[in-house]
Amino acid sequence: MVMVQAEEAPQTGPGQGRKRLSARDWADAALAAIGERGLAAVAVEPLAARLGTTKGSFYWHFTNRDALIEAALARWEEICTEEIITAMESEPDPERRLRTLFAQVTASAADDPLEVSLLATADHPQVAAVLARVTERRVGYVAHLFEELGFPPDQARQRGLLAYTSYLGHTQLSHAVPQTLPVGAERADYLESVLDNLLRRA
Repeated sequence: MVMVQAEEAPQTGPGQGRKRLSARDWADAALAAIGERGLAAVAVEPLAARLGTTKGSFYWHFTNRDALIEAALARWEEICTEEIITAMESEPDPERRLRTLFAQVTASAADDPLEVSLLATADHPQVAAVLARVTERRVGYVAHLFEELGFPPDQARQRGLLAYTSYLGHTQLSHAVPQTLPVGAERADYLESVLDNLLRRA
């Protein structure tokens, strides 16, 4: 669990005058490391060097490495799920919301290896827990959009799951064998065709 502190203890000596780091700074650095080299890259000393601080800064905010991993995964959930859903809600039309969401998240995941890194460590208890929660939240939200478009709840859930598996497949291919995927205008047409099929009524 993250330790709640009002602020980080002041730096003294040679490090005096450096920016005080927050727990969020550490969590964001841990996320970046996970994206680059996997969960094993979350280690206090390399992250302290990356942030230009000392291990004392880490222990001001966290009890141990597991607490940092928990905070990093919570940040991932916040940034890559909740903030995206909140942003989508500004679009009143559910079909436009769905198409915009699909286009944006597939493009983002293709550029960022973080999600693939997390999926590769799905057997880690902390990662497994957040993946289960995020997957249910994402599939549920997309299913809700299909319901708004008039599909019965069972069909909406099925289409939401199909949309999500399409997203995950696209993400994996983007990092493993990107040459198999269309690019440019063809990519946009391909993604639109996926949604066209999912929106087709029997």
